[in-house]
Amino acid sequence: MLVQTPPLPDTNRSITSRPQPAWKRGLDLLGVMVVTPLLAPGLLLVAAYIKLVSPGPVLFRQTRVGWGGDDFLIYKFRTMHVPTVSRDGGHRDYLVRQANQPRANQKPDFGNQLIPGGKWLRVLSIDELPQLLNVLQGNMSLVGPRPDLLQLADYQARQLRRFEVLPGMTGLWQVSGKNRLTFEQMIDLDIQYIETRSLGQDLRILAKTVWVVLFDRNE
Repeated sequence: MLVQTPPLPDTNRSITSRPQPAWKRGLDLLGVMVVTPLLAPGLLLVAAYIKLVSPGPVLFRQTRVGWGGDDFLIYKFRTMHVPTVSRDGGHRDYLVRQANQPRANQKPDFGNQLIPGGKWLRVLSIDELPQLLNVLQGNMSLVGPRPDLLQLADYQARQLRRFEVLPGMTGLWQVSGKNRLTFEQMIDLDIQYIETRSLGQDLRILAKTVWVVLFDRNE
């Protein structure tokens, strides 16, 4: 009879929090100050629309893992009807399964749970714009690894490197294929960004984000 050997405990799961360069915080604050007044009328219209078509709060708030493995509250426009039971557990389980397969990431099918127009708020990434508040608070950056619903225990030791820097509203993964890539490819891009982080790279990613949202497959 074969006895199955239990997996060895992972003893190397610490996260090294890299200091945030002054230029990065400066770029974040400048971006928020420039963009927010321009977007404010549109953001108010979107908020009024959500309130009109679906009862419940305008903003969706959820706990995510951020810089150094610390939790923070992320803000988005709500694009789904308010559930009677939280979707978080089922969504996290789905993401864990996605992370452990070699195929490109597939977003869960929430089609019948979206509010009217919710699909387009997502396709155009309008639902992400309230994260400007996270950037202002300092728990997110304009550019960085995407904050997802997975918890620290769901990651392998190498994958935890994505928490060395602040998560971002956009990032190298979002402008390099996004959900057409596998989970491991996303991790590779996160690590590449961390190791080559610079003002020039952030500016290039921000410019490419506009192109991807407006003219490319923002999936």
